[in-house]
Amino acid sequence: MKFEVLPARLDSAAANMAADFLMLRRYPNAGGASARFRAYGWHRPAFTFGYSQKIGWVRAQLPSAAEGAELVRRPTGGGLVDHREDWTYALVIPRGHELEKVRAVESYRAVHEALRSALAACGQPAALKERCEPEAAATMEVESEDLAGCSAAKGPTVCFTRAELYDVVDAATGAKIAGAAQKRTKEGLLFQGSVWRPAAAKVRDWEELREAFVAELAKLLGLEAEETPWPDFREGEHEALTEQYAAQEWTEAR
Repeated sequence: MKFEVLPARLDSAAANMAADFLMLRRYPNAGGASARFRAYGWHRPAFTFGYSQKIGWVRAQLPSAAEGAELVRRPTGGGLVDHREDWTYALVIPRGHELEKVRAVESYRAVHEALRSALAACGQPAALKERCEPEAAATMEVESEDLAGCSAAKGPTVCFTRAELYDVVDAATGAKIAGAAQKRTKEGLLFQGSVWRPAAAKVRDWEELREAFVAELAKLLGLEAEETPWPDFREGEHEALTEQYAAQEWTEAR
């Protein structure tokens, strides 16, 4: 099994969501299952929201400054994420890997511990939120593919306004630095994660963070990271899926 690190790219919100999904579902892979990672950016201001969220709730949470920004429903769960000042990544763990087999809350904790270590190596003191709020604790045995479990108990959230269980937070203030959402399919597990740059102000070099995070993920997965060219998806497949994610019918499906 390989750990393939794809090149960073800038794209539209719909194209980014399509690429993440294809990393999991359609990646050409003659040599067997691979874990895959990519960090990426946005062509223009963008917001994404979880697959199961209702569009009415989402629109009610958007700030006035979001007018004109792209708004796209993700393939993963979770709440509303503002990508205007974030550092974004996707991670695929293939079916059969030990980390893919564990409960969502445990895979969430493990990936965020790797990110915490990478942030600390780049000068940003960070910790994991270790406890749910009291009103959420009673439901923590509920399996959630959204974040880690707290948000499943309390309903959808606006990312970076409230830390959930095993989110990455500032070690001193407890302010949320990073969150993620997950999707599990027969092919494996997809993470879509986001680091809020203003909350990680002590990180001076984001390429250094990428390298540190990849190194920590390689240790977590027990695999050697390998820089890999951008994949050749099936002809027209990425474009077609991008159109689906950009369509009003997809965005307003719920």
